[in-house]
Order: sequence, then structure tokens, then C-alpha cells
Amino acid sequence: MKIEAAVAHNVDEDLVIEEVQLKEPGSDEVLIKIVATGVCHTDAESIKGRGAPFPAVLGHEGAGVIEKVGSNVTNLHTGDHVVLSYSYCGECSQCLLGNQNLCERTVELNFGGKSIGGTYNIHQNDQELSTFFGQSSFATYSVANKNNVVKVDKEVDLALLGPLGCGIQTGSGTVMNSLRPEPGTSIAIYGGGSVGLSAVMAAKIIGLKHIIVVDLHQNRLDLAKELGATHVLNGKDVDVVQEIKNITNGGVHFAVETTGASPVIKQSIHALRVSGTVAIVGMGGDVTLNFTDDILMEGKKIIGTVQGDSIPQLHIPKLIQYYKEGKFPFDKLVKFYDFEDINKAFEESKTGVTLKPIVKIAK
Repeated sequence: MKIEAAVAHNVDEDLVIEEVQLKEPGSDEVLIKIVATGVCHTDAESIKGRGAPFPAVLGHEGAGVIEKVGSNVTNLHTGDHVVLSYSYCGECSQCLLGNQNLCERTVELNFGGKSIGGTYNIHQNDQELSTFFGQSSFATYSVANKNNVVKVDKEVDLALLGPLGCGIQTGSGTVMNSLRPEPGTSIAIYGGGSVGLSAVMAAKIIGLKHIIVVDLHQNRLDLAKELGATHVLNGKDVDVVQEIKNITNGGVHFAVETTGASPVIKQSIHALRVSGTVAIVGMGGDVTLNFTDDILMEGKKIIGTVQGDSIPQLHIPKLIQYYKEGKFPFDKLVKFYDFEDINKAFEESKTGVTLKPIVKIAK
């Protein structure tokens, strides 16, 4: 079928909305009319050439309405409101253990450009276009495997829900699923973007005593306080490690590092108390540590977290319920853009004007 999609043709070029051809859904797939899609840092990195091969249709925080279902799809139906998340095979050892976020085919299925079955879903003038995260939701329609699809509550504005499929799932899940802090413990969250602020809201739900947010932008720190942070620190103004140790009488039990900046990663380790754990979420580079002094002698732990160790079909409905109860107000993070303004959405995300852009696609 003919659809409109924002095509990434080459590295560091603007996306171009063009007509493309989308294949019909297979037996394990569904066809979704996309209502809106979140803009994520991973999309921006892919435009820089760190994602699916070009040309590609990006977008991996889609939300929409099912229009067709394949013959093997029994848990989803035409008319269902759905959120699209990451792709996983459902058959490897990690998936069978309940670690779908660590699927052995993760890189292939989310960044390789093809469907689970090894075919291309999107074509343009006989040229194959890469699919992204098994969905390519910067488009009017998407074909996705049933594993990508999460049925959601029809009472909530569907246009708002796309970011739950990746960024907001990652931040909240890192706290709720990866770290699992006990109520009354302490956490430091480095970076006040949408991932970090989702971690703040999750920490507040659990009932942590100290929720400390570190960022360089006062507007983000102000919002962090509104969402549940007990303390905020501007990294330009204070010795972050010393301030955290003063607030917590020795360091935090847990930390979430979202920036990927090497100096901040080191701060997140140094500000832990004995036996503390930091979850690294941000994409970063080399970090130099003294293993004995920084890790071993105080029994500290560093873990890498992908998608907040979340199973989308379980985690996303839970976040929606918290939102309905007023406990997870992630709508305070977002700003909506029209489809034709998609490049503006990327630019304002890059400059920090907007924490979490959502591109509205359906008219």
C-alpha cells in the first residue's frame, strides 16, 4: 500500500516526507495506522549514521490503531489502540528467560533494517528502505510483528503514549525493574532529560527518601523538583560528589546515569555509598577508573541497562495506570509537533527547547 513516510536518505541530512510502498502484514504481523510518534535520542543518533543502513524510515516510539491482523495473531484485534516498542525474537535463550530486552538478535532486529523474517517492509521506486526497531513509525502506517505491539487503554489520549515505548520506559524501568530500590533508600539521577525525569517519577512512586537530580540547566532542575526530586544540583555550581555525600550522610544507595558523559559517569560511581549500584543508561565512550579504589574496595556495582529491563507488554500498561492515578505525569515532559515539522522537532530536542517531542501524524 502507498503511505507517507519521513525518509532518512543520508547521514546528517534532514528527513524528507515522501511517498513509499509498505508491504501487507504477514501471518505474525499487524498493520497500524500511526497517530503519533515520539522523537528519541536513538533516532537522532541514527541520522548521524549510528543506526539502520540508509535509506531508512526511522521512528520507534509509535502509537496508533490496528487496521489489519495476521492469521497467527490472536491477542490483538482491529480497532485496538496500541503502542509500539522494541523488536525481539521471542525464541532465543534470553527471550525465553524473560529478558526480551537482551534478545540475542537485538542488533539485527532493531538496527539491521529487515523484519524478523529477513525481508524489507518498505520500498521506494524499487529501492529497499530499512525498517527501524521493527516498526518505522515516522510514517502514516506501519507493519510490525506482534512482539512489538502493546495493547493500551482507550481512555487515555493515544497521541501521548508513543514515548512509553522507549525513552520513558527506559527511565522508569531502570528504577523499577533494574535497580529495584527499597522504600526509604536514596538515588541520584544524572541528567534531567525525559529518561532521567521518568526515573524521578518512578523513584517517587516507590517512596525513596532522597531523590537527587544533577543537571546543568535550571529549567530541568525546576521540573525535576515538581516531579518528585527531593534535591537538585547544578553541576556547574557545586562539587556534585561532595554535595551528594553531605545530603545522604555518605553517598547514595543507587544511581541512574543517563548522560553518557565520561566525567559524569565517574561522578555517579564516586557518589555511591559502600555497596552502591549505578545503572548506566546513556550511550557513552571510554572511562578511566582505578578498579581497586573506585569499585573493588567498597563493593560497588556498575550495570548496563537496556530498555529499563522492561517487558513492554507488562511495563507500559503499568505506567499508563500510574498516569491515570496522577502518580506518573509524563505529559509534563512532552511537546507536540505536526508531521511536516518533524525536523524542527529534532532540532528543538537537540537544543533542549523540548524534553520529549511527539510528532502527530494522523490528521
